[in-house]
Amino acid sequence: MLKKSFQQLRHSYQVDAPLHQKIWRMAWPPMVSNITTPLLGLVDTAVVGHLGTATHLGAVAIGGSIFSFLFWAFGFLRMGSTGLTAQAMGQEDDRRVRELLLQSVLMGVFIGLMLILFRGPIIDLAIDLMSPSADVAPWARLYCEIRIFSAPAVLAGYALIGWFFGVQYSKGPLWMLLTINLANMIFDYIAVYHMGMASDGVAWGTVLAQYLGVTIAIGLAFFRLKGFSGQVPLKALAKWRAYIALIQVNRYLFVRTILLLIVMLFFTAQGARQGDDILAANAVLMTFLMIISNALDGFAFSVEALCGESYGRKDKTNFQKVMRLSTYWALLAALILVAIFWIFGNQIIALLTSVQSVRNDAALYLPWLISYPLLGIWSFMLDGVFIGTTSVKQMQNSMILCVLGVFFPVWYLSQGLGNHGLWLSQAALFVARAITLYWCYRQNIKNNVWFAAR
Repeated sequence: MLKKSFQQLRHSYQVDAPLHQKIWRMAWPPMVSNITTPLLGLVDTAVVGHLGTATHLGAVAIGGSIFSFLFWAFGFLRMGSTGLTAQAMGQEDDRRVRELLLQSVLMGVFIGLMLILFRGPIIDLAIDLMSPSADVAPWARLYCEIRIFSAPAVLAGYALIGWFFGVQYSKGPLWMLLTINLANMIFDYIAVYHMGMASDGVAWGTVLAQYLGVTIAIGLAFFRLKGFSGQVPLKALAKWRAYIALIQVNRYLFVRTILLLIVMLFFTAQGARQGDDILAANAVLMTFLMIISNALDGFAFSVEALCGESYGRKDKTNFQKVMRLSTYWALLAALILVAIFWIFGNQIIALLTSVQSVRNDAALYLPWLISYPLLGIWSFMLDGVFIGTTSVKQMQNSMILCVLGVFFPVWYLSQGLGNHGLWLSQAALFVARAITLYWCYRQNIKNNVWFAAR
């Protein structure tokens, strides 16, 4: 299968070399930036991990988890910005490209300010749900009370990343995230080892790094705007009607993201009910899932931008060609991941944990992760198509159907299988999403929904 995929790619490359190169120019920067993103949490953990007490380490772990979930809930700011901007690029509507940048960033800043305004009840609820120990709780709360002030920068950064992908400047997010991670390392070190702070210093370091990163991104965006003509009247941005398109797209993406969060939280909670070793083993195996996501997301982002541009131009031929060629590369990457996990899976587990009982449990469920690249690739690529065309209501409806009609029923019926049933339900979700989205894709192509004349 790997040999056949390589032969197809080689033949296709000979025919469509420029498009292959364009796909890779879009794909590799987000792959690299995705790899750097987990460093933010690893650096925080490493710095406080040498303070000689587990209290601050626990505070950072809890606070980091809270904000990972909180900010991810607003990931629609990235996806909505990408699809609409890519379409504006295809329509050669420079004014709309400029307008979407300002609208998306302002929306991100506004949501971030609302999170700060209502930080009290948000933090109270989050801390109660996490239930930290009496020693960790006050430090975790302090970490959250500081870290919440990064919200405008983080969410504006999401919007900027989406816009960069939409205008096919995928190096923008790379420079932004590299700046954040490098600055975070420096600020954490200074705060903890030179200013005598602890987990609170780590929180301030992360806040400052986020603002520095978004400042760099804004500078890159203004530099990129030189290639687009026209101006956007600032007073027009104060009218709520100017945001209707973004709001309509983002509301569907928000529901989809919340459903994914529910699945993730449910998966973690059910693993915890089976004991600490299973909980830890699942956490280790989730690293494999993160690797899969990081590797395949680059090609999905290529699909979002390039299919969105083709959709804006009403170029059906190029649209389908982008989808096909990007999927070839993603399939090859998925097969390579399967081979790596098959051969080196147990060694990777050993690198992630030294606890033998956790290693044994993780090895028992490793076959599920070996299969996941091939199960998940199709929904990753189809997500890219539906984001690029902003057909996000279909994405939302597919997710509702798959979570409520497949994930939970499969889990319920397979409870007797224990943790295998949990991973089976996750696999079933991948397959169901691929089937439902592909059905929608074929219907849209067959009925010329995306390419009918305006």
